Amino acid sequence: MMGSDAPTAAMPGAADTIVAPATPLGRGALSIVRLSGPRAHEIGRRLCRRWPSAARRAALTEIRDAEGATLDQAVVIRYDAPASFTGEPCVEFSTHGGVLVPTTVIAALIAEGARLAEPGEFTRRALLNGKLDILQAEATADLIAAGSRAAQRVALHQLDGGLSRRIAALRDSVIEIEALIAYDIDFPEEDDGPIPAERTLAALDGLERRLGQLLATAKGGELVREGALVVLAGKPNVGKSSLFNALLGRSRAIVTPVPGTTRDALEAVVDTEPWPIRLVDTAGLRQSTDLVERLGIEVSESYVRRAAIVLCCGEDAQSLREVVVAVRRILEHVGSRDTGSLILVRTKCDLDGAAAASLPALGAELSAAACVTVSAETGAGIQSLLKSIGDTLAREAGAPELDAPVLTQARHQAGVARALAELHDFRKAWREESLPATVAAVHLHAAAEALRDLIGGIDTEQILEEVFRRFCVGK
Repeated sequence: MMGSDAPTAAMPGAADTIVAPATPLGRGALSIVRLSGPRAHEIGRRLCRRWPSAARRAALTEIRDAEGATLDQAVVIRYDAPASFTGEPCVEFSTHGGVLVPTTVIAALIAEGARLAEPGEFTRRALLNGKLDILQAEATADLIAAGSRAAQRVALHQLDGGLSRRIAALRDSVIEIEALIAYDIDFPEEDDGPIPAERTLAALDGLERRLGQLLATAKGGELVREGALVVLAGKPNVGKSSLFNALLGRSRAIVTPVPGTTRDALEAVVDTEPWPIRLVDTAGLRQSTDLVERLGIEVSESYVRRAAIVLCCGEDAQSLREVVVAVRRILEHVGSRDTGSLILVRTKCDLDGAAAASLPALGAELSAAACVTVSAETGAGIQSLLKSIGDTLAREAGAPELDAPVLTQARHQAGVARALAELHDFRKAWREESLPATVAAVHLHAAAEALRDLIGGIDTEQILEEVFRRFCVGK
């Protein structure tokens, strides 16, 4: 709950009663229509032949429009304020599925005085009514958009308030340091004497360490939320697309013996442990005068520059050497790059199993993070490749702690980084520059505000618009 830190930004149309489908329109057994606002019960009762006798109790009823025409036989549940998702009077209609039935029910509710909800308006009302904080609201959208079990677990933990509680505890620690400084300023002559500087510095050290630990989760949070970008690179016709399909377990890429078949990048998320991966099949790296193929190769190079791991694919030692040289040439344009993000993948091992024996020596020669032999045809080596990808990511991002608070968005990272920077500035001003405590303490207040803004306390409509712009209608 947000309590006194609830955002103070008023929401346009907050007095309206809103309606929207909570499930996608289309062929299905059921559809849920949600109604929320001060007139929700009044409007809902007008359409229902039978009304629930108590809150949170379901009633089977006919739904009729203003002309008395029956629209559906549905289950209706009413929620009384403040014991609802939005904190307002709410009604949920479980209608039959499809497009026509829920659409006519929504139209009838609008005719009685409701209006169609904006994207994220239900969750935004829950936020403004103190039912959720901003981190939990963001977690709602993350849970809906989750493409992996790791993203699902992190979003559920954040929705449960895990990250909110940790941020709140860090903010409380900032306020405790402010209190120590304020005591010295306001009560310098008390019998206990001044607060020892060592006590304040110890509290500051501990707080900076905890903020740094939380900030360090940002890289892992990005990997969980977006998936680690893993790019298949190699010359045409070395088996990249076949390997891409084998890793996905289904055919997404066109596989032919003709070099240059893949003209654009194909992308898919693979739900692996410990991190989900965003797997990309790219056009073969080679010199080409074909305009379309050249554009595809430029896209490939762009993905290679952004990749967390590049799978350097080749049929033999020579082709593996050539792709590593090509990849390193591409990476030169973005400055120094740890070659630990390169994994050698010897493809088509079913055609020449003996070649696998020389692969470790080649990997050492090319400073690769790992070397794997695979066969997309037989499936050999696929699990070993997935394990090598996971191990490499773990070395770079650390072991995932999916049940601990994790920073999953740039806004979170920026807020924690700002708070940590303000604490550093406080230490410098107070100890190195010997500024008066009243002046140095301004940085403590700024650090507390940075953490407060992560949970709530947002006073500008612009920031709320940014948080809710990616929500779906009905949520």
